[in-house]
Amino acid sequence: MAKKILLTGGGTAGHCYPNLALVPTLTEMGYDITYIGSYEGIEKKLVEAEGLRYYGIATGKLRRYFDLKNFTDPFRVIKGFGEARHILKVISPDIVFSKGGFVSVPVVKAAASLKIPVVIHESDITPGLANRMSYGSAKKICCSFRDTLEILPKEKGIFTGSPIRKSLLDGDPAKAKAFVNMRNGDFPYLMVIGGSQGAQTVNEAIRQSLSRLTEKFNVIHLCGKGKLDPTLNRYAGYMQYEYISEELADLYALADIVVSRAGSNAIFELLALKKPHLLIPLGKGGSRGDQISNAGSFAKNGYSRVLLEEDLNTDSLINAIDEVYNNRNSYISAMEGAPENGAVKTICEVIERSGGNQNE
Repeated sequence: MAKKILLTGGGTAGHCYPNLALVPTLTEMGYDITYIGSYEGIEKKLVEAEGLRYYGIATGKLRRYFDLKNFTDPFRVIKGFGEARHILKVISPDIVFSKGGFVSVPVVKAAASLKIPVVIHESDITPGLANRMSYGSAKKICCSFRDTLEILPKEKGIFTGSPIRKSLLDGDPAKAKAFVNMRNGDFPYLMVIGGSQGAQTVNEAIRQSLSRLTEKFNVIHLCGKGKLDPTLNRYAGYMQYEYISEELADLYALADIVVSRAGSNAIFELLALKKPHLLIPLGKGGSRGDQISNAGSFAKNGYSRVLLEEDLNTDSLINAIDEVYNNRNSYISAMEGAPENGAVKTICEVIERSGGNQNE
């Protein structure tokens, strides 16, 4: 009889892609895989595209600020708990693996109520609220950053790194060159990536710097949905796209240097690919500051150059990009020795032990 695992996590692609990165290895290990997410979250489209069984449940966001939805969302969470418990009873998985996001909370709590072991993965250095609420129900808590072990319950925390989709490692630079079809010449490729929604502050800084950047680089800009600027097509060394999916691995393979936000998934992809990069973390005005902590850890280990949003302007951006490019070999060398690589194998081993040996 096949072993059964239920994956959960959603709200953003960042709560889904690490789960999907585990799927090939879990399948090889003989697991039958099911996924629980929200009714119509981004995870639904991503998971169903992989051909996995998907169940949606009600979910509500637990906010730390005043919002009228704070009065109704607890009822959605309670409804989601009931729905998740019913699904778990029907599927009867050997183990639940949670990547976080608020949809995961009722699933983890329902699993605990049915005495189904749970493994959680925390991407950021400072754990998010949804994962913190689930700690008590977890058997093991995997983390991307070694520093996070100091925050986690000592008997539960395991440093694993962050799982990366294997498909990202198999890009073809020749295919990317044909795809972007940019000017010929001895121009290195600079890729700017801000996530599926783009990063407006970074977009503006890059675009204000194009006249100088395109003197040195071919710039490939993934700017986010609805954020294209046709007036910039006059730059021969600039190509912009709202979002890239199928060709992303090829573009990564082509890039000599990358400018990125500092979300956990993005930076661990850059680490696995050993791409010299500049991180511009989302400031505390737009987040809980997790990206600043993530970027600081990578900079401390020599993997990244960091430019804070409040210091971002044309000169600081170009100087930072030049520094990373000119010293790219030292960044690559640091990343080659990173202990965070190999997370998929490590996490799957934790899952196997936690689901197969209840007395661990």
